[in-house]
Amino acid sequence: MSISLSPHREAFLDELRRENASPHTLRNYGIDLREFCEFFEGGTEPDLTAMRMWLSSLYERGLAVPSIRRKLASVRTFFQYLMREGAVRSNPAKLLSTPKMPKRLPNVPGAEQTNRLLDEVAEGKLDRPFPERDRAVFEVLYGCGLRVSELSGLNLSDIDRAERVLRVRGKGRKERMVPYGSKADAALEAWLEARRAKPGEQAVFVNHRGGRLSDRAMRSLVKLYSMLLAGDSSLHPHALRHAFATHLLADGADLRSIQELLGHAQLSTTQRYTQVALTDLMRVYDQAHPLGRKAED
Repeated sequence: MSISLSPHREAFLDELRRENASPHTLRNYGIDLREFCEFFEGGTEPDLTAMRMWLSSLYERGLAVPSIRRKLASVRTFFQYLMREGAVRSNPAKLLSTPKMPKRLPNVPGAEQTNRLLDEVAEGKLDRPFPERDRAVFEVLYGCGLRVSELSGLNLSDIDRAERVLRVRGKGRKERMVPYGSKADAALEAWLEARRAKPGEQAVFVNHRGGRLSDRAMRSLVKLYSMLLAGDSSLHPHALRHAFATHLLADGADLRSIQELLGHAQLSTTQRYTQVALTDLMRVYDQAHPLGRKAED
């Protein structure tokens, strides 16, 4: 049975737009499904054998496991749509094995390193056009543990300035309430006073044209400051989210509370921070305790 997937892909993306899917979600689905449709263009309806060939091609391209998992999830959702529309008779993507994520601990900057960087950002050591905005980006990323897409998506109406609480839309458009502290409050107040946006723009963080600051621009901003102030070009916004969780755990916060603050659907996702904390604890033990140090010659 022959089938042209590309028209169905566009209809599927239109359905996601009507359901108010985030721009980040639409972009990822668009990229993943365009590549998938191109692989099968002009061929027969994808069966399990053909799907395994497609999955194998992703490995051959050297894609990382998280990228392959995301693409497979996109295709599975697409096939659910195709079945609802009667375009295909089965969902072979369900029969493909999902590659397991490598058990790798996140790279987390220490509390002293993180606070030193934020202090230097606040001091305005770099000659930047919007220092108040840049400081607020760092303070909210670290002070609230937000994903960069969540920070980019914040609107003015999402800030409860009296209660110091943010309404955050996370993965799957799920909303959660996240408190913020005095440093983030001072940084936000300074930025909101300096903020210049185009008429009708509701984004909290805007660019030089007065429009919403994209998550890509935020990543570049964090990398720039980290490289020039800390000499570390590898630091990214998600590292500040990791730092938020790890430092809370180290100071006695319970896992359930951290799970709520981060917006994790599963507690197991949050539990990896206990491994990070244990690794740090063992390093301190090895360095400081007489029984932890190797015997000297």
